[in-house]
Amino acid sequence: MTPELDPVIHAQARLRVVVTLNALPEGDQITFPGLKDLLGMTAGNLSVHLTKLEEPGYIEITKTHRGRTPVTYVALTRRGRLAFENYTAAIRELLDTAVTPPPGDNS
Repeated sequence: MTPELDPVIHAQARLRVVVTLNALPEGDQITFPGLKDLLGMTAGNLSVHLTKLEEPGYIEITKTHRGRTPVTYVALTRRGRLAFENYTAAIRELLDTAVTPPPGDNS
């Protein structure tokens, strides 16, 4: 049976976001502009993908102020880390069960 890949994480841009956030120690967060610059995404594009990840509870967005300047932080939740672990396990299973056809077999 083929493992299911989480469609929320599987989209290329969201996978890049989750991989980046997963590299942070649990409980750490990154600023929205920092994440945007790190990924080379536009603010609008990143915002759309963060909303998709926030809906199932994979990320948490926190807004605060540094003096008068608003700052948005993004963090991967425990649920997001588990979803990513399950996603990577499914990818590994797909790769481990891939069958290579014998040479000359074009079917």
